[in-house]
Amino acid sequence: MNPLISELQLQPQPHPEGGWYRELYRSPTQFDTPRGRRCAVTTIHYLLEAGQLSRWHVVTSDEIWHFYAGTVLELLAYDPVTRKLQHHLLSDPAQGGQSVAVIAAGVWQAARVVSGYALLGCTVAPGFEFSDFEFVADLPEHRPHFATDHAEWRILL
Repeated sequence: MNPLISELQLQPQPHPEGGWYRELYRSPTQFDTPRGRRCAVTTIHYLLEAGQLSRWHVVTSDEIWHFYAGTVLELLAYDPVTRKLQHHLLSDPAQGGQSVAVIAAGVWQAARVVSGYALLGCTVAPGFEFSDFEFVADLPEHRPHFATDHAEWRILL
């Protein structure tokens, strides 16, 4: 097990989507949204190790991924309306890598590392609530999206 799990005091149980996490900040500022009252912003440390996945999921807020350390993270963003798939390869900016990616609210997302680990931050605004999170596999309309054009990404369901 990666020593960062204990050093960063990540939760002893993995995140439901996969990987390890710990909430770092939950804004005391709140406002009303169509889904109810939400914090302005939340942020977590998030660690994925080789063999772990961040399964296809959707959040009803914008999510910003920040790369901190480790190997390359493959972050996929799929818009079910336009059927456009984007690949983000997050890695060390000192090595010329992309360090930040934004996933808009409602866009399906999944991530994995091929080897090693990736330590990231995930910032969500309006703030993250598990009630605003769904696995894509639980959405009745998900199957046609992975039937042909994106069939190779079914493994992340």
